[in-house]
Amino acid sequence: MTRDSFYVLTRPQKLYVVCAAVFITALVLAEATASKFFTLFELPFPITILGEEFDRVIMTAGVIAFPITFIVTDLLNEYYGRRGIAFVTVVGMAMIIFEFVILRVAMATPTDTISPVPADAFNTVFGASGRIIFGSLVAYLIGQIADITLFHWLRGLTKGRHLWLRATGSTFGSQFLDTFIVLMVAFAGQLAFSAIVAITLFNYAYKFVIAVVITPAIYAAHYAMDLYLGHETAEAMIEGAGGGEAMV
Repeated sequence: MTRDSFYVLTRPQKLYVVCAAVFITALVLAEATASKFFTLFELPFPITILGEEFDRVIMTAGVIAFPITFIVTDLLNEYYGRRGIAFVTVVGMAMIIFEFVILRVAMATPTDTISPVPADAFNTVFGASGRIIFGSLVAYLIGQIADITLFHWLRGLTKGRHLWLRATGSTFGSQFLDTFIVLMVAFAGQLAFSAIVAITLFNYAYKFVIAVVITPAIYAAHYAMDLYLGHETAEAMIEGAGGGEAMV
């Protein structure tokens, strides 16, 4: 092995770096944007949740990045196994903490008179993000552990077949916990408990639909990764990750 070989990445290594970068970028963006709520659509009739009436579906802007993290998590699970996704999970948590520290420092710096964004507006937005980030540290860890555990349990149960089942099933089982914990920590005392539950259900329903809708995208990404890696390398990686039989 020559000295130069230490600085040449293999295709699996390059792919891992790209997947990790996409995942962490989407994760940090989700945390930074989650304090904004928007109306997805008006309900045809009002519904009552824990005694409070809602006439519209309210979402957090953080859900925009959700499909990206969902796709990458399952691809990393598929090709790099528990250790591969666990490492990205730890790095993701570290980057959330890093984001929190940087936001605290940015909020503490004095605002110049020519700043187009006044201090109050900046602190209102990113102060709320700080609570969301703190809640996410707990929710993210619990959600990822649940997602990884369910993914590999379903893969063993189906003997490596039916990617769609383990991809969607693992997400359905983990995302309710993740969503509820984040909203509870971030907005307890600011929103009524019924509103938190309602927004959790709205966001979870959205994630449920998205998980089904983007299943073809997971298969397409799987196909593209197979082409990039080469069939033999891809099969060996899936086998090593615990994939076993071919995907159906």
